[in-house]
Parts: sequence; structure tokens; C-alpha cells
Amino acid sequence: MQGTRRGATAHDLTGGHMSRMLDGIGRLIARYLDRPVHGYEPFTPSDPEALRQTLEPGDVLLVEGNNNISGVIKYLTQSTWSHSALYVGRIADQAAADGEPHVLIEANIGEGVVSAPLSKYFRFHTRICRPVGLTEADCAAVCTYAMARIGFAYDLKNIIDLMRYLFPVPVPQRWRRRLIALGSGDPSRLICSALIAEAFATVHYPILPKVTLTRSRQALEQILEIRHSSLYCPRDFDISPYFNVVKPTIANGFDYRALHWADMSQAPADRAERQAPAAPAPVDAADIPLAPQVAGRKAPAVVA
Repeated sequence: MQGTRRGATAHDLTGGHMSRMLDGIGRLIARYLDRPVHGYEPFTPSDPEALRQTLEPGDVLLVEGNNNISGVIKYLTQSTWSHSALYVGRIADQAAADGEPHVLIEANIGEGVVSAPLSKYFRFHTRICRPVGLTEADCAAVCTYAMARIGFAYDLKNIIDLMRYLFPVPVPQRWRRRLIALGSGDPSRLICSALIAEAFATVHYPILPKVTLTRSRQALEQILEIRHSSLYCPRDFDISPYFNVVKPTIANGFDYRALHWADMSQAPADRAERQAPAAPAPVDAADIPLAPQVAGRKAPAVVA
């Protein structure tokens, strides 16, 4: 019995050392993957105020990220979007250092599920995807599910999950989705969209349709795979037939004539006034003939 106890204790000690070692390696890899890429500039940055006014609870905010893992996810999914967050509205007792309330729920590598302020993504290219026809009660259920998972952490001991993002080798298109989940018992720990997909699944709201007939066998296989939440990617909300793409610039009213162009020195108001057509001169009703006239001839009299 004593020998058995010693063996068990030694095994536990060895397992504990190994667990701490893997956890430390995992943190180093996660830190590298989360490191920003220098020189990033969004092609079309968001309008902060328009974005704030447009978002509603239940909206999915897609982000064009700028860290090392973002480039790999964009390559594997062939998409602009590398990250997604769920807008839930103001979260009680959660605020930034400057007092700005947290309104987003997201899953980040190395952090797990956290809340964040909207200003975190003001400098990034973003897109709003809004579920169509989602009831108020179901919207509340989706947001509650996501908020209840704040604090859930990634399992950094699963090195395979992190290592595969360090080697973005060319991958055939049909394998790209598989690579995102390769070697992981819980792939949603690395794919931020899985948390949001699971939240919508609680109220049976679809993200991608169930396809029964397709022109190619490859497309059918892909659609059937991504129905599992662990394989959802940010772009899936963009291409979903059940989510509207909401553009704040258009939603809040857009007038191209009010834009300030670098190659035009005049202000929009002055330019509009200059380009407006001149009003026609008033015409006396007595000068209008009752019948068409031929040049050089007098119009014939009209007999009542």
C-alpha cells in the first residue's frame, strides 16, 4: 500500500511539473500570436460616433485584426475578418480605466472570454452583422449566455492548438476549415466566433443554412462541417443569409455632396450653391402663345 501511495505521489508530482511547463510554453506562444503587426493601417477605418449610435444588443461586430494570429485566420478563411465580438449593451460593473462602459463580449487568445469597451476597435476596419427578426426575449437570452461566460479561460496546455498558427504553410482550400480545428479537443478555445455561435444556438437562431443540394461535393462537405460551433469563423456572420450587414455611414444618413475632397478647395455648402442650376426667369402668362408658332410666321388665330 505504501509503495502504491509513493507511486501515485510521484506520478502526481511529475504530472504537475509537466502541466506547469506546458502552461508556460502556451503562454509564450499566445503572447507571440497576440503581438500586433507593425505598420497596420485600416483601409476604411470606422467612424466612432456612427458606430456607437448604430450598434444594438445582439449585433455581431466583425474586426479586421492586426496581430500575428489575425493574418493566419484571414488566410485560412479567405476573408477580411479575423475577429468577432458580440455587442450586448452596457455591462454592469464593467468599465475601462477612463470610465467608458464595457459593451462587447469576446474570446481572446491568452485571455479567454472577456468584456471590452467599444473604443477598443475604433481604429480598426469593422462590420456590423445584425440578426434578422430576433425577438427581444431571444436577444436577451443570447446576450445573457455570452455574459455568463466572462472569465472562461483558454487551456494554454493544449500546445497543438497554438503551434499550428505559427506555421501558416500553403493549405488546399478544402482543408482550411479542418486546419482551424486540427488537434484540439475544444477548438472553440481559439476561434472567437464559436462563443457567439453557441450563444445563438441556445435560441435556435441559424447562422448558415442547412444545404441539401449543391453543385460541388466540396461545398456540401464544407457547409455540413461549419454547422458545428467549433468551426465557425468571423466571415460566417458576414455571408449568413440570416444576418443583415449594417453600415453606420449609410444607416445614419449619407449625403455625398457634403463630403470634403482634398482636390476641391470650396466647402461643400459653397460648392453645392455654385453647382445648383439657376432659377428660370419669371414669364408673363400673356406672353405664352396658345398655339405653336413656326419661325417667321404669325400663329393663326384660335376661334372659340
